[in-house]
Amino acid sequence: MSTSNTPRAIVETPDMGITLSDGCRLSARVWMPEDAASDPVPVILEYLPYRKRDGTCARDALTHPWFAKRGYACLRVDMRGNGDSEGVMEDEYTAQELSDACEVIAWAAAQPWCNGNVGMMGISWGGFNSLQVAALEPPALKAIITLCSTVDRYADDIHYKGGCLLNENLGWGATMWAYSSRAPDPALREDWRDLWMQRLENEPFLPAVWLRHQNRDAYWQHGSVCEDYSKIKAKTLAIGGWGDSYKNAVPQLVEALPGAKGIVGPWVHKYPHFAVPAPRIGFLQEAERWWARWLKDEPTGVENDPDYTVYLMDGVRPATWYLERAGNWITPEAQNDRIKALYLNGTALADLPGTVSALIASPQHTGGDAGEYCAIWLGPEMPGDQRADDALSATWDTAPLTEDLALSGAPKLTLRLTSDKPLAQVAVRLNHVHPDGASTRITYGVLNLSRRNGFNVPDPLPVGEELEIEVPLDHIAYRVPAGHRLRVAVSNAYWPLLWPMPEAGTLSVSGGSLDLPHVDLPRGDQRVFPDPDAEEPWAIEDIHQGENSRRVITDMKTGEISLEIIDDFGVRRDLVHGLISGSVARELWTIHPDDPLSARGQTHWTEMMERDGIVLRTETFTEMSSDADNFYLAGRIEAYEGEELFYSKDVSETVPRDHR
Repeated sequence: MSTSNTPRAIVETPDMGITLSDGCRLSARVWMPEDAASDPVPVILEYLPYRKRDGTCARDALTHPWFAKRGYACLRVDMRGNGDSEGVMEDEYTAQELSDACEVIAWAAAQPWCNGNVGMMGISWGGFNSLQVAALEPPALKAIITLCSTVDRYADDIHYKGGCLLNENLGWGATMWAYSSRAPDPALREDWRDLWMQRLENEPFLPAVWLRHQNRDAYWQHGSVCEDYSKIKAKTLAIGGWGDSYKNAVPQLVEALPGAKGIVGPWVHKYPHFAVPAPRIGFLQEAERWWARWLKDEPTGVENDPDYTVYLMDGVRPATWYLERAGNWITPEAQNDRIKALYLNGTALADLPGTVSALIASPQHTGGDAGEYCAIWLGPEMPGDQRADDALSATWDTAPLTEDLALSGAPKLTLRLTSDKPLAQVAVRLNHVHPDGASTRITYGVLNLSRRNGFNVPDPLPVGEELEIEVPLDHIAYRVPAGHRLRVAVSNAYWPLLWPMPEAGTLSVSGGSLDLPHVDLPRGDQRVFPDPDAEEPWAIEDIHQGENSRRVITDMKTGEISLEIIDDFGVRRDLVHGLISGSVARELWTIHPDDPLSARGQTHWTEMMERDGIVLRTETFTEMSSDADNFYLAGRIEAYEGEELFYSKDVSETVPRDHR
């Protein structure tokens, strides 16, 4: 076991400067043992654009001091062009971003308070760039912990899924439009106005950047570590959650990287020591075992941990939010995992194939109960009761199960179908149907049928010709109770998760089969984790409490259906350094059930900060629509000091549709 758990007195530095080779100064918040100069320690780096001063403070407070007290120097670094760092950020995961990270690692390893070993950790963006930096093999980087990340930037991020355009491409692009256009904290930067103006004038409109790459070209290959896993030499611990969009990287990394370990819990897009739904785990203790082994050479036994541990969730009724999920921790690689094949047979999902004749012509608003693509803001974001979407889809049900079925892995649906249009998409949902008809989404997959042969070059469908296609579904671990049913539901629209095809069409299904990976039913937990631990929460005064809402609005006159999302994150004062900050995000997704070209998305973010009489605010707006040939995007930034609008910028982009 680790011998590094005796707490050490620590010191925090709110703004440690790291000057890069081109003269750009990055700002780091650092926690380390106060005696590190005489007793050097390893470094744990978290490197993000999300602002250490007023952005990730809540999770930083719980996490980094905990590690520091156990003998690590924790560096929470604002990336170039964000927070309190200088420069301009041009895009996500650029060569510049990754080069800067390598410089930071080399700088940290050379400090007198460092023992020369560095680990890198992060969730989402920080999980992505931990993998990508590891693939560059900086000599001092010995280990990483990557959470809620991906190995393929095209196939499994917020831009495209199954070759379909995700509306999150606009949604998260709008988020970064707001995040990165904010000012540094005036208390830390005398030149904060100059830095802010530089950001405002150079802020990239990322939704259009990403939309100009609709195939898996060199743009997406850059940073996709699946291009060559062998480049990752750092010891890798990968963690994910079934309530998150990034489920698939963990099993992919465990399979591809010798010695890698993986854990997937029931969680949404959060660190597991404070995530929901429960049960949480002692993530900090597990992470420290990882760091102690690979950064301190202590015999913690992590090499002997199961390669892959997942939480097998008990089947439950559908809900848009869960505080906890019953289930068991299992290690599926130690079991006799196997595939159960079921066949489309009439309207049934049966043990034997049969005659099938089904039409799929879903209204454009099908998918209204899909929930958020990436559940993160802790509002009503999970998939709701699927019955309404099932009614707008072709469905096939099993008979009531005679015994519990423990699914573990990535299901796959094979379909024989014919299309009346050259462009089409399918959304496949695997649902748990309760005896009273309630329908819980277990997992899902989508496919742009013009990308059925690969994501590099589109291949339009031959109209009227029967084809066989395969749709992989996301990994999952889920127990379906005896007496309940499984349902496969297939639609050719999935709004507002996916942008619609330019024409409404009809798919004719003549057959198909479902491969279900499953394992033996566990009798209890096959692995036990420690209870969660953490440092004291962020010390704040709430000035305005936040609130999350999602409303579906039907215009009975026009027939349009809208999803309105408002995430009010509240306003709070930091009780240590006094900065006041707050934000509100608003999204509106509108479509007419009969017209795919009626689709439009709109966002509006408000970001504010205040200290010592300086009141700063940005209002950022984005919108997107399309016709049969082009996507139309627009954005606006407004920057205020007090109530004075001192800067504004408008952008507009037209991007041709490429077989979508």
